[in-house]
Formats: sequence, C-alpha cells, structure tokens
Amino acid sequence: MIEISGLTKTFVGQDGSTVRALGGVDLIVRDNEFLTVLGPSGCGKTTMLKMIAGLQSWDSGEITIDGEPVRAPGPDRSMVFQNFALLPWATVMDNVAFGLKLKGVTKNERDERAKDLIAKVGLDGFETKRPGELSGGMQQRVGIARALAVEPKVLLMDEPFGAVDEQTRRLLQEELLAIWEANRLTVVFITHSMEEAVLLGDRVVLMSARPGQIAEIVDVPLARPRSSDVGSLERSAEYVEITAHLWDRLREMHEEHRGLGQGPERRAAG
Repeated sequence: MIEISGLTKTFVGQDGSTVRALGGVDLIVRDNEFLTVLGPSGCGKTTMLKMIAGLQSWDSGEITIDGEPVRAPGPDRSMVFQNFALLPWATVMDNVAFGLKLKGVTKNERDERAKDLIAKVGLDGFETKRPGELSGGMQQRVGIARALAVEPKVLLMDEPFGAVDEQTRRLLQEELLAIWEANRLTVVFITHSMEEAVLLGDRVVLMSARPGQIAEIVDVPLARPRSSDVGSLERSAEYVEITAHLWDRLREMHEEHRGLGQGPERRAAG
C-alpha cells in the first residue's frame, strides 16, 4: 500500500519566482489497485508520480510503501515515461533486459524473462531491432516490457500513451489491461484523458488546479476483466455517467482558474 500524507512542493525559478506545485496531498493507493490520476495541466500530477518513484524531493509530508518511507528509487517500483526513454543503441532484447542486468541477473535468466515479456506485449520477432526501427507504439511496448521485467510491486506510468496515435492508444490500453489482469500489480497511471482514466482505473483521482490537491476520488464500478470487452464498457451507462461527471468537474476548474487570473505563480509551469 502506498500512503501519501501532507505532501507539498514549491519550485523556485532562476529569477526567484516561485511555483507552488502541490498544496498538501493526502492519498492512499491500495495493494493491487489500478489507480488513475486526472487533473488540469500543471496541477502537479507528474511531480507527485516522480516523488513516489523517488526521483523528486518534496518540501513537507511523507510517502510510504508498505510502511517504509520513500527516500530514493528502489527495485519495488518501475516507471514508464511518455517519451519512451529507451536506449537508442540497444536492441529490443537488451532494452527490456536492462534493469535485470543492473540487478546482476544471469544472461540466460534475463534473456528468458525478456523474451517472455516481449511476446506478451506483442513484439515477438522484433528482439534484434533497435528503437529507431520501431513505431511509437512499438517503442512504448518495449518500455512497458522493460518496466515489468524487474517484477516491481508498483508500476508508475506518466501519460504513457500520450505520444501515440489514437488507434495505437486503444490497442495499448487493451494490452495493458490484459497484462494487469494477469499480474495484478499496484499501478498509478497519470493521464489527461477522462475516457482513459475511467476505462483503466478502479478509482479515478481528480486533482485540483495548482497548487495540486485531491479534489475528489471517484469509484469506477465497471466489471473486470475489461480487456476483452472494452467496446461494451464504453457504451455502458456507468462509463458515460462517470466520464461526464469528470468533465463537468474539470470544466469548473478551468473556469475558476481563468477567473483567478494569471499571476506570476500561475504563469510558471508546475
């Protein structure tokens, strides 16, 4: 279980201006939960995710995983980025096995694990290709396989499908659902898409405009497994109702944000 309490963060620019990115976040992520996080641009979603990963410090508050304070990156967590972040000179096989190599896993064992995951993400036969020879969607499949290879307890995903076309995004969503249904990791998934948040999540965390706080947590009562019946789910009354509610809340936030004006703190990126 991930517990976040009283998390705050203020960034200071080179000119001395300040951006209050997080204004006191309290959140519990349950074991084996698929939690999606939605909110206005600049509300601190990615900042919070990097903090859970141990990649970003904070000013006050605490993050614990299974009772242990987060102080730095650890083998219990893997992160998937929007920009793929693959090693451009390495093959698909070597990219997927990279984390295992760092952990000292033998070559035979890491190759076996990597091949299995490459097949699971639909890239069987592409083991010797390099990232530059792959489409964006294929590169993100490699990123997901690499994150899963080290068998983390927690998978952190920062808008992982934001850089691919809509058709590829739909396929990746279904594949991710199937992988999660088979492995039941704890997932924290950042997205700008209301539809994606509802389709994937057990709960949707809605963050407020900067400084980010938890505005609302919405339960998603759609039945699982979902990977084989995405079309029916998206036509269901529950899906339509939750998506509409999230859009109403986000629209309210945008209107409030415009009404408050754009002072120096709000103009800076958060």
